[in-house]
Amino acid sequence: MKHIFLNLKRFDVPVKEGGVNRLAPIAGWGRAVVEGIQDEIETYGKDIEFAVFFPEAHILTAAEAQKPGSRLILGCQSVYREDVLPGGNFGAFTSNRPAAVALALGADYTIIGHCEERNDKMGLLAGGGLTGDTAKEAVNRVLNQEILCALKREMKVLYCIGEKSEEQERWEEVLGQQLELGLSGISPSDRAGVTIAYEPIWSIGPGKIPADAAYIQKVARFVKEKTKGLDLVYGGGLKTDNARMLAAIPEIDGGLIALTRFSGEIGFYPREYLEIVRLYLGGEDQ
Repeated sequence: MKHIFLNLKRFDVPVKEGGVNRLAPIAGWGRAVVEGIQDEIETYGKDIEFAVFFPEAHILTAAEAQKPGSRLILGCQSVYREDVLPGGNFGAFTSNRPAAVALALGADYTIIGHCEERNDKMGLLAGGGLTGDTAKEAVNRVLNQEILCALKREMKVLYCIGEKSEEQERWEEVLGQQLELGLSGISPSDRAGVTIAYEPIWSIGPGKIPADAAYIQKVARFVKEKTKGLDLVYGGGLKTDNARMLAAIPEIDGGLIALTRFSGEIGFYPREYLEIVRLYLGGEDQ
């Protein structure tokens, strides 16, 4: 199966507040995203999965905009490492998002372990004096708890892994630990609900040299072997200028889109998202 994921980060913040949202007033932003893409993705084969990860505030309006039978799956941006339990903690989770509420809002998918989430958790641990490989192991174990909570609620998971520039020489060790610890304890029946996203963090951002096809394929083969064939998408940003290159790598099963415009009026735009999808999936050949 092919997967086209969309991570909307905090692209909802209006321009006047320092963000990049020119799409719609914030109260109707989730609706505008769904209405802008759901009809055209219907033209692609049923063996292609489309999911979009919203900030929590927009899941309800996005769900209201979904048409009956829509191909677009709604997701949230991670879940908390603990969950609501009958006879246990019924909701004392101030500031956190347990999988139970994400599911109740309408999210059937979640993205876990994105480099921005990893950086946040590393920063918290560093503030408490925990750094280096010990902190990275702790983060992987916390992410594993999040994954298990999501899977227990029968949510699907996109689990992100990746190495930073200072880790690149030992990328196999770094990615290996992220996979081993992050996927620990997942039952064989639940594995079908997990897709891996590879983020070459060292190559992402302004002024960075993007990872080439040979490097991505090398890592993809490693991940496929370590996970016994779990689906793997490119998480370093599926965009117009790499869509065809990524489509030609047989070990890559899709991609993760974020921004669609990187200059001028930077931001996410549905029409540009659909063009990226068309380029990756082969346009009229599908």
